[in-house]
Amino acid sequence: MAQSVGIKDVARDAGVSVGTVSHVINRPDTVADETRARVLAAIDRLGYVRSESARQLRAGRSRIMGLLVLDMGNPFFADVARGAERAARRTGLGVMVCNSAQNAAEEAEYLSLFAEQRVRGVLLTPADATGRNLAAFRRHGIPFVLVDRVAESAAECSVSVDDVAGGALAVRHLLDAGHRSIAYVSGPPWLHQVRDRRTGALSALAEAGLGPEALRELPTERLDVAAGRDAGARLLGLADRPTAVFCANDLLALGVLQAVYAAGIIVPDELAIVGYDDIEFAAAAAVPLTSVRQPAVTLGALAAELLLEEAEQGDGGRTHEHRRVVLEPELVVRRSSPVAR
Repeated sequence: MAQSVGIKDVARDAGVSVGTVSHVINRPDTVADETRARVLAAIDRLGYVRSESARQLRAGRSRIMGLLVLDMGNPFFADVARGAERAARRTGLGVMVCNSAQNAAEEAEYLSLFAEQRVRGVLLTPADATGRNLAAFRRHGIPFVLVDRVAESAAECSVSVDDVAGGALAVRHLLDAGHRSIAYVSGPPWLHQVRDRRTGALSALAEAGLGPEALRELPTERLDVAAGRDAGARLLGLADRPTAVFCANDLLALGVLQAVYAAGIIVPDELAIVGYDDIEFAAAAAVPLTSVRQPAVTLGALAAELLLEEAEQGDGGRTHEHRRVVLEPELVVRRSSPVAR
């Protein structure tokens, strides 16, 4: 295995001190032209590459921002990452994207990795319902911003979408179309997003004079297409099947759509379906999916900007004022649900 070339090797080859090589790399204007040319030639000849990670550790400042999401297989989080990356690159930073897979233990491992790497800051959608992972990470003094989750304390920033309003939008749409028996295909109950969307659905039912029994909940362990197909099969087995389904995200909705489509159920004539997130695949489904749109790219960009602001203010010794940014969702009606009667 070839040995890596270090700064001492360059200094020896060029016949200068290690300090001179360092000046050529970091402050070239301070070195005489002839000396600088000799050092650059040695760098080129030996194939020397500066250890950026070592430089960052010495400076105590990283050019990497961490992003920890619940499910990188969900296009919603891919869009969040895209927005965060755009904002980070404008300031010369890169983004390290990691996937907790909705697992608290994996989340803890990645947060430890971020701390070891001394990242500039972290954007994350928490997987740990107890809050212990965040409490442990906070001790490192690395700034973080909650994404797609409202901060419960004044000790951190957050950027989220009003999921209670989003759940109400979805169910209000179905009620306006004449439905009075609605299923809610939810995800893990410990997820705030799942609970908030259910709260919004129940509030819309209450506005229409209906009780919580009008919402039949079909819980799932995950928020993916396979879980949606399983929920769809359970839905088809109900003796008093609801006439409409609201799903906690689009992947679940697409799974439900696959299950009922395979059973010969006509959507929306026999069953209306509404998803959440408005991922790209929603409009491209066999029956284009009505969905509650979240501005995912904007959400990621705003979260990154808040994180950078906090990091910069911390470097300057200034106190950062934490903020909670809540964006508004939007209902996008397509063929999977009928228009209001």
